This record gives sequence, C-alpha cells and structure tokens, in this order.
Amino acid sequence: MKSRKVLSQISKLIQYLDCSLSKLQLKTGDLDPRLFSRLRHLQKLDLSDNLLDKFPNSLTLPDLRVLNCNNNKLEDVTALKQFPLLEELTYENNVYLTLNDDYKVMFLLENLRLLNGKDITKLANHVRRVNSRKLTSKVTAHWEKFFRDQLPEKYTAEQVKSIKKKFLKSVQTNVVYGPSSLSEFTRWRVTVTPSKRKRNHSKPGSGNKRSKTQANTEEEAVVNPRKSSRVQDDPAPDKPRTSNQPAKEATPEQGAEGTQKNGEQFPKGQSNRRSSQLTEEQKSQEQDNGVVSLIPVKNSKGKEDVSAEPLHFLQCHSKGNSREDFKTQLWSCVFEPLLDCGARKDPIVSSSRTVATCGGESVCLIDCETGTVLKKYKVATEEFFSVAWTTLTMVISNSRKKSHNILVAAGRRGIVKLIHVAADFCYGEIKAHKKPIATVCFSPTRETHLFTASYDKRIALWDIGIPDCDYNFKASQLLVLEVLSIPLRIALVPTCPDHYLLAGCEDGCFAWNIKLDKEQKSRPFEAEFQFPDEDGGMTTSHRVDGLAFLNDDVVVSKSSKPGCIYLWSWSRSFDTKGKGCQRTISAVILAELEWSLTDLSYLTLSTCPAKDYVFCGDEKGSVWMYNLSNYTAAWSSAKGKRSDRRIPPTQILKWPELRENGEQLSEVLINNVVSDPAFTYLVVLTSVNITAIWKKS
Repeated sequence: MKSRKVLSQISKLIQYLDCSLSKLQLKTGDLDPRLFSRLRHLQKLDLSDNLLDKFPNSLTLPDLRVLNCNNNKLEDVTALKQFPLLEELTYENNVYLTLNDDYKVMFLLENLRLLNGKDITKLANHVRRVNSRKLTSKVTAHWEKFFRDQLPEKYTAEQVKSIKKKFLKSVQTNVVYGPSSLSEFTRWRVTVTPSKRKRNHSKPGSGNKRSKTQANTEEEAVVNPRKSSRVQDDPAPDKPRTSNQPAKEATPEQGAEGTQKNGEQFPKGQSNRRSSQLTEEQKSQEQDNGVVSLIPVKNSKGKEDVSAEPLHFLQCHSKGNSREDFKTQLWSCVFEPLLDCGARKDPIVSSSRTVATCGGESVCLIDCETGTVLKKYKVATEEFFSVAWTTLTMVISNSRKKSHNILVAAGRRGIVKLIHVAADFCYGEIKAHKKPIATVCFSPTRETHLFTASYDKRIALWDIGIPDCDYNFKASQLLVLEVLSIPLRIALVPTCPDHYLLAGCEDGCFAWNIKLDKEQKSRPFEAEFQFPDEDGGMTTSHRVDGLAFLNDDVVVSKSSKPGCIYLWSWSRSFDTKGKGCQRTISAVILAELEWSLTDLSYLTLSTCPAKDYVFCGDEKGSVWMYNLSNYTAAWSSAKGKRSDRRIPPTQILKWPELRENGEQLSEVLINNVVSDPAFTYLVVLTSVNITAIWKKS
C-alpha cells in the first residue's frame, strides 16, 4: 500500500528535480530501488518525519545534491556513500546517530559542505586528508613493528587470511588517533584502508612503540571518565564508545529488530528463539567466569569489626566475551527484590542474592553466592550506565494476575530498556532522552514511576505502564525537571518520595518539588544547597558525584572538597527555606567522613540504611566502609551537633592481587560499591571490567 503511495508521488514528480516524501510513515522496505530508478535526475529529496532505520544500498540517485532525513530512526550512515554528489545533508533527531556518524559522512561524501545546517567544509577536509594521512601512518607503523615478520617469504592464501584477521583486530584495539569521543569512528576508519597496509618500510621515527600505545590507547581515555575530554556537543564524560558494529541489537534482546517501541505490539513467537540464544550465552559465561586467579591480600585500617571474604572476581561484561578485555568500565548494580516480600516491606528480607550489574554493552544477572552469571543482555551499540528494579502485577492469562520483577537499563543512547527477567525478554524501550542517561531510579511508592537523569540537563519522570499478556504497554512522560548542569545522581527523599527529589549534579546539589497535583509539567529547581569549600567559605558550585540517604533524614554526599564525604540533615537544611522565596540553602552538616584525597571523579558511594553503613571505593582499588550506628541516634536529635572531627573508616578492604597470564592488574578504580539490604554481600564494580563479590562472615 505504501509502495503504491510512493509510486504515485514519484509519478507526479517525475519531471521535477525536487521530491518530498515527508510524513508518510515510510519504512526502509518502502524505498523500492525500482521506483527510485525513475528519478535519475533528482537533486533534492525530503524523507523527513518517517520511520526509516537505514537506506537501501542501491536507490540509484546519481545526481542527488540535497537530502533531508530528519526525525527518523536511522542507525547507520555508511549507505549514503551511494550519493557521491551530495552537498547538503540533514539527519537531526535520529537518536541512534552520534558524533562518530557525522565524521563518517564527512569522510564518505567528498562534496558535502553542509551537515545539519552547519558549514563543515574545513572540518571535512581535515577528516579526509589530515586524519586519513595520520591514521595511515599509524596503521603502517603498526604493521611494520608487529606483523611484517609474521608473513613468510612463501605464503599461502590461508596464511594471509589468518594474519590479516589478527592484524585488523590488533589495529582496531591499539591504533589510536583523535579524541576519545571519536573512538568508534577511528576503529571504523582503520578497517576501511586495508589496501595501504603493505610490507613497505616505514619512514624512520614513524614506528609506534607498543608500551606507549598500550598505556595511552584511545580506549583507555574513553573508558576512564576522569581523563576524557568533552568534544563538541558531547558532554558525557563517562560514556565509552562501542565498536563499529551494525546498529542492531544482539542477543538476548534477541533479534532486537522486533523489540517493542513505546507500546507497539511485539511479534509473538520471539520468545523461543530468544531463549535458545540466551542458553548459549549463559553457557559461554559459565565457562569464562574464572578468568582471573586470586591471591588475597589482607590489609585494613581502623577497627576490624567486619569480616568480609572475597568470593568471586568475574569478568562477565567483556566485549565479545574476550578474556583480554580489562578496559570496559562497570558502573551500576542493584539487588533484585524478592517477589513475596515487596520493595516497601522490611528491607532486611526484601532482596535476594541476585544482583544486576551493567557496563559496556551488557547487563548481567549474577548469583552472588555461586558467582554464576544467570543471564546476560547485550546491545552491540549501547553503553549501559544504570539499572533499576521494580515489581509489576501483570495479567498473565485468563485474567490471572501475578507479580513479576522488571529490570530497566539505560545508558549512552538515551534509551530505557524494559526487561521481563523471568521470561528472558526485553519487551520494549522508551526513547527517553536525546543524550546519554546517567542514572535511573524507581519511586518506592508507585511501581510504574521511573526517573531518568540525562546529559541533556533534564530529569524526566515516566510512567512505564504495565504490559499485558502480549507485552503491549503504553509509556508516558509525566514531568520534566530543569537542571542547570548535568545530573549525575538522584535520590527521592524517604519521608516524602512523592514530593521531593534530590540530585547531585556537575555544578551543585539541588532539590525539586515533584508533586503531580501541580499543573506545571516542566519545573525549575526549588532549592540549591551550599557546602563548605576548601577555603573555609560556602559554595554552591561543585561537582556532586555521590549521593544517597543513610536513613529517613541523613544525606550522604561527595564532594565539594577533596578527601571529604559529608553527612547532612535534609529536614534541618530544607526547613531553613521557610515560607520565603529563598532558593539557596546552607546544608546543615552533621559530620565529615575521612576519605581518599584523590581528585578523580565518578567514584560513587552507597549506603546500607538497615545497618547504618556507608561504602565508597577509591582510586587504588580499596573499599572504605563506615559503620555509623554509634552516631545516628545523636543526629536524629533536633539539637544534634556536628562532629568536631572527620570520622575515619571502620575498615578499608584492600584490593587483592589479581593476576592474568602471570601479570598483576594495576590501577584499579572502584566505580561503585553496593551491598544487599541485609549486608550479606558486597558487590564492587571496577574500571578494569571486574565485578568483585565479597561476603560478610
């Protein structure tokens, strides 16, 4: 039907040089090359506001000069090379396309001068010439140094094929050029110039020393948010880039071409195919869990009232299940709630020993006791930063209802994935933001209400809906909170989770009124908190990269100055706002925790409210643990005074020696530490693709 509609449009416009096919709900299959072959002289084509996810490779439009693809679902741009005379290209509001794709089209289209309305002539010339020349030099040097001697004087086609495969893999991993935000483009470029990798001798001095390459690889800069630069309109410091794979989602969203989009019905019959693929993924993970050998090192600081033994060190987020991946960073983990208890009952018995972790292109479910990777969800073009659980009462069949745990995961692409864990089924997604999502959390009182905090400087509240037995669902946006800087951590105030939300941001700590009985759907912050700075004054301008509630009132946050974690009273701080219009409030500090003096960011903290514990990792692989049970009673008093000195850690768990192929892993950053509500297990996420699990004995 749509093809006839397109043909009708083409028939009417065949004599013109300008064709508009905008707002026709067109999908890729509707762009029939046989129809477009009749438009060989077409110079301007408008395909905006459709449902295109890619371009057919042979549209036969040799004279096309202007192309508009705004507001589609494009996943890749390399097919645009079929339009060599293209001069103007726009593809704004295609959420899957990134800065890397901009560079790809600049390289592929020699005549392109306008991209998304901006003159890119100078930059494009640099990409095509300077960038290519330097990359070619690096690729050649890499061949000369590491692979030239591997090819014998007399070689077979099979030998050439084998060495070529190894060489391409090595080049993608080790050849580095340009900023970290363009790592995907760089990996793509070094694989499209294999014809230049001859056995010629490179010029003196062009060799690339291996030690330098390994120590300063682009991947290291990418996965280390503390070092990565912010390039152009890409502010997310903690979002590693993925490899140049087709932008289709791999198992276990399992053939994600069928993944549900905001309530569209998911084709039946996908579940069985998905399950078989998951089984193979699980098998490979079970075989690869014991990647590293452990040599424990006992070393602690302070009173040792916690006896924690290391149980497992897992490498389950590796790209391509590679045993050599020690660069993928792990960011978030959360324990699964028990279905028969519910998240709003006694926290001591409301979680299982199953934890969800995310990092790189995957989300894993791990049994903390056995170290078994129960499930693994992968999206080849994603970089996951946050996960969260909720429990929904779903209609399963014959109008029967049953509670199921739903896991959401989000990251670089600004998309929220909805996963029905018991069914091994990613049943849908919400396109929540146009920039990466830093963190997500569910309301403790309304199980379908999800908050997403994004690098677009917005925090959004969504109702994710409840899927029916065919996984139809309807998601809706309820509220948008305006943020002055990038939100990094969010927390709902325990005594009034439907009224106030607190956020730690790149430039301060803020609070919003989130009551839904107010008509205003887009809201500015209601309060901004001041903290002591290094000079003894008060400041609102500082990065707050750690934020959590220790109990109903005490907030734990870092940092406004190095080496310090603050504990402060929400109620006593917010009460100073009174009934006036004052928006800047001084936090009522209860205590300071002694912590590492590092100036590295994004080493976040967590709390175990039931046990009065605070946890925070550092830049040396250690976990700082604070038992604050002796202080909380005094802090609960309205007249409680601030502690005169910093509270030292109760214990510091040192990172054990881990060896891979006889070499010790070093420079381990602890990105996150989370315990289950009963503090039985401690899950430690690192910058070196290792999930460490400790058990309290």
